[in-house]
Amino acid sequence: MSNHIQAVVLGAGGYVGGELLRLIATHPDFELAAAVSDSRAGSAVAGTFAHLSQALFGTNFVGRDDWQDEIDDGANVAVFSAAPHGASAALIAKTLRTADEKRWTVHVVDSSADFRYAEQSAWESVYDAEHGAPELLAEFSSAVPEHATAVSTAHIGHPGCFATATLLATVPLITSGLTEPEVYVSGVTGSTGSGRSPQAGTHHPERNSNLYAYKALAHRHAPEIAGLTSAASGRKTRVRFVPHSGPFARGIHVTVQAKALSNISEQQLRDVYRQAYSNCPFVQIVDATPKLKNVVASNMCHIGVASDGESVVVMSVIDNLVKGAAGGAVQWMNRLWGLPETAGLTACAPGWT
Repeated sequence: MSNHIQAVVLGAGGYVGGELLRLIATHPDFELAAAVSDSRAGSAVAGTFAHLSQALFGTNFVGRDDWQDEIDDGANVAVFSAAPHGASAALIAKTLRTADEKRWTVHVVDSSADFRYAEQSAWESVYDAEHGAPELLAEFSSAVPEHATAVSTAHIGHPGCFATATLLATVPLITSGLTEPEVYVSGVTGSTGSGRSPQAGTHHPERNSNLYAYKALAHRHAPEIAGLTSAASGRKTRVRFVPHSGPFARGIHVTVQAKALSNISEQQLRDVYRQAYSNCPFVQIVDATPKLKNVVASNMCHIGVASDGESVVVMSVIDNLVKGAAGGAVQWMNRLWGLPETAGLTACAPGWT
């Protein structure tokens, strides 16, 4: 093994896992030690992700019980979990027990929902299941990197993709005090947001050339968005969220509306966001309407605003698999290890996807 930080991806066989493998393969400080997937153990990573065949030629998936001995005692280990909601917590708990036994220095970033709530009861009420490792909740915090100047926990529960796009739009607005602490959110997501396993809602004949809302005002990301907006802004915020399925594979477009407390110009609104994100390399405030093709496959978020004086609109676009999941996780892991936040994440969007 080299002196690089050893990277482990739990749940490596899904879309988010594949994106993590892609980003780790070219990261200057992480070295892939294990792509963990029980369902694909022993098979070639390139057999599942043909686009990674050059970068990860000869690399096989390993089972959850078979990878620990590949990492030396006392190593520095970055654990990324892309396991499903409800399953990730138990896998992480087992990994952290191994870390103690082998004296690893370890940080975990979980892309599932299992560590997005500080309270066990809050998580269980939203996901209607028993939490897999409630004893670990105090060791995790949850936020997008742009809204956490200091972190006191060793591990992170990364917000969801809809939540990431929305939080980047809502937090500066609510923090400014220029609007009522209530937002109306309409979001459109690509089909990869539903995961690798085929579902009726992601089946191509249903999704192609189509657009429809689902779980209007009842989506489980709404309380997550409300809680994280309230925590980051210091103002208790109500969120009215209507998600939509869009006819594309990657990306999220979110439109946030709020009522102004006094007359606000577009320039005032734009200045709020430029000041809020002046030191954030992955957030760009654009003068025109933000477009998905300008961010897809990158870790960027583009934000645009509009105002008629009495109400405001904030539009936010991200790639759901990168900034909304794998890229945001790498961004967090960079910070946890004291690396440059942009390490491994500077590739531009391809533009004509």
